[in-house]
Amino acid sequence: MPTLIVTNRDGSEQSVEAATNVSVMEIIRDAGVDELLALCGGCCSCATCHIYVDDSFAGQLPEVSADESDLLDSSDHRKANSRLSCQINFTSALDGMRVTIAPED
Repeated sequence: MPTLIVTNRDGSEQSVEAATNVSVMEIIRDAGVDELLALCGGCCSCATCHIYVDDSFAGQLPEVSADESDLLDSSDHRKANSRLSCQINFTSALDGMRVTIAPED
């Protein structure tokens, strides 16, 4: 099974078995990572699933939508590799992708 490597805010890292064709947010949430709030449940309306994606995978992801970009702009912690994890559909091509949970706003 593919894996997603998640770095928590304290710097600890965990490798999570990842189903395909579900969002990265769902994978992290279902793995029991409490730091990722995902309050809206994946509707792209709250930005509480903000992550940083490892640069080596950035080119494999879909472009940031206008709605996603607007929500990321509301964060004091936006970076070039910021994404909302609810907007990334995990596929087998993303096996081994590293993400870091962004600081809470």
